Amino acid sequence: MWDEAFPSFLIGLREGLEAGLIVSILVATLVRFDQKSRLPQVWTGVAAAVALSLSFGAVLTFTAANLSGHAQEAFGGVLSLIAVAFVTAMVFWMRRSARTLSAELKEKVQASLALGAGALVLTSFLAVAREGLETSLFLWTNVRTAGESTGPLIGAAVGLLLSTALCWGLYRRALRMNLTRFFTITGAGLIVVAAGVLGYGLRDLQESGLLGGGATYAFDLSAHLDASSWYATLVQGTLNLTVTMTVLQVVGYVAYLCIVMTLFVEGVRGGAAAHAGTTAPAGAAGAAPGKGPGGGGTAGAQQPAAAASPARSGRPRWVLPAALVAVPVVAAGTVIAVSDGKQGGSATVAVSERDCGRGFGTPLPGQQVFQMHNTGDKVAEVYLVDPASGAVYGEIEGLAPGTTRALTATIGSGDYAWRCVPTGGRAVTSGAVHVTGGTEVRAVKPVGEDDLKGPLDAYRQYVTAGLAALQTETAQLQADVHGGDLAAARADWLTAHLRYASLGAAYGTFAELDGKIDGRPDGLPDKAGDKDFTGFLRLEHGLWHGESAADLTPVADQLAADVAKLGQDFPGQDFDPADLPLRAHEILENTLQFELTGDTDQGSGTNLATAQANLTGTQELLAVLQPLLDERDPQLLTRVGAGMKRVGDLLAAAHRPEGWTPLDRLPADTRRQLDGATGQLLEDLAPVPALLEIRKAA
Repeated sequence: MWDEAFPSFLIGLREGLEAGLIVSILVATLVRFDQKSRLPQVWTGVAAAVALSLSFGAVLTFTAANLSGHAQEAFGGVLSLIAVAFVTAMVFWMRRSARTLSAELKEKVQASLALGAGALVLTSFLAVAREGLETSLFLWTNVRTAGESTGPLIGAAVGLLLSTALCWGLYRRALRMNLTRFFTITGAGLIVVAAGVLGYGLRDLQESGLLGGGATYAFDLSAHLDASSWYATLVQGTLNLTVTMTVLQVVGYVAYLCIVMTLFVEGVRGGAAAHAGTTAPAGAAGAAPGKGPGGGGTAGAQQPAAAASPARSGRPRWVLPAALVAVPVVAAGTVIAVSDGKQGGSATVAVSERDCGRGFGTPLPGQQVFQMHNTGDKVAEVYLVDPASGAVYGEIEGLAPGTTRALTATIGSGDYAWRCVPTGGRAVTSGAVHVTGGTEVRAVKPVGEDDLKGPLDAYRQYVTAGLAALQTETAQLQADVHGGDLAAARADWLTAHLRYASLGAAYGTFAELDGKIDGRPDGLPDKAGDKDFTGFLRLEHGLWHGESAADLTPVADQLAADVAKLGQDFPGQDFDPADLPLRAHEILENTLQFELTGDTDQGSGTNLATAQANLTGTQELLAVLQPLLDERDPQLLTRVGAGMKRVGDLLAAAHRPEGWTPLDRLPADTRRQLDGATGQLLEDLAPVPALLEIRKAA
């Protein structure tokens, strides 16, 4: 929570201090000119600006909840980019204006005094509303990024309170601060935060379909870093950097950071040079609360004649302030009401063995958000189901006692009920409600471990047969090396390695043997020359880099021994049924990340052959899962099959009579087509894990 609070704290402190300084200078100037009777006009403008900002935040929050999933991603992505633009403009504006803020505002106040009450209200309103709207937009973006509101709201509140205290201290001359330095430091920090928001917004737009490249990853560290660890959470919460990022995210992040930070730093240096020899104001930009000699200088000579109190019009003084505050509130309420807000779907629903579904009324059709609160004493799984079939419309896993989490589901015509499954307890289903007037919504038929037993047994047979063939092929490769026939070894190496690659869905069960048989040199101190680098890729490096048969004999012997041990161990190894649906996506995800980038090539130039073997392994896996998938989404495998053919045809075209075309010799257009087709295939495969996820007693 605290890591997610920091960006909001920074924006609350920064924007709050900007708005507070402006208000402090307005108030101090009026007091100095003996115009205390005009202070209510300043506070009226401030109140109207606050009301507008809060109303804007309410509109963002409640109207976004009623959008479809893709529309929410698009909405959030576009507003994230707008927030970045606003914050960037704000940072540069304050960098330029910090030294002259007081003088400019005093001129505006004096002009407003001459024009009357409306001008003074408008001056304070415009000065504060800009900061308030920026704060609302940026805070909404941070809440959406964090996935929860507590941390960002606490951070913003603490930042605003601290900025209020600083402004009061500056106003009362109880505190001295170099404002130019403050805004320089916080400006640099906000540029880093905004770069992360930009990356997150680009990802939202990719997930919405407005931008492509959603499956083209710059890096994926999920295998090496725990995304839920405290350090990964801290970096994600403060900088919006995640363990997996697309190329577009990284390019956007780096480009924004390099360009904007360079311009900012150069501007700071230029400003310092231009103001060399001058002294920056230390207080609230030079504002002082007193008058006369204590007020400083020649204020009395510049002071305008006291304006006469406005003539009373017969209306109470509270009418104008109340109207200015009410207008944005009423407008926001109208927008929310027209969009249906979160009606019918925002009530808190109890989760426990005794009260599953308490508080659940008949929801409205459309996308709804339910606040699920665990009132029991056990961690629970929560499902929104069709009570007749048990099909799942939405779910929350691992809801801890005493906690509340949001569950978003699309409601259509039909029957709905809650099913609560406490850990170690029995499943409890609430009473059903019937919804009319909505469109038909497809629910996911639940999958149990027994449903995956048949596909798992069939796949184990496929892997067992493949390992037997692999042992024979590896023994032949070993014999080639022992006999000194390295040309034959290179041909037999490819045969054996492709066999192993086609067993990709089982690599999660191979444990440490997978690293020995097909490990990469990445991360090893001496890279390809490291003593711990073994297996197929180590042998590939030696065969295609001129190493002798004598040098490669121990490598081939070790590989043959590891493959033989794997063949003996596999029948007794645990194979989690839940891994099968996951591997359908992960095999080709690894292909796109490693094979199609050339990362695994150790000299043979056969990465495209390995990619084809991975495709074959995925097809074998989908074949055993087909009955379950057809039952839940009859069109899915039709789409996937078309994508498989596109990728397969592009790979087959790279296989010439003389051998496989190395990846770096593939024409640029063909390589882009292959990456794009593989990325699209990944998108088509993405629903498989969700469709076949094992749900406890759902």
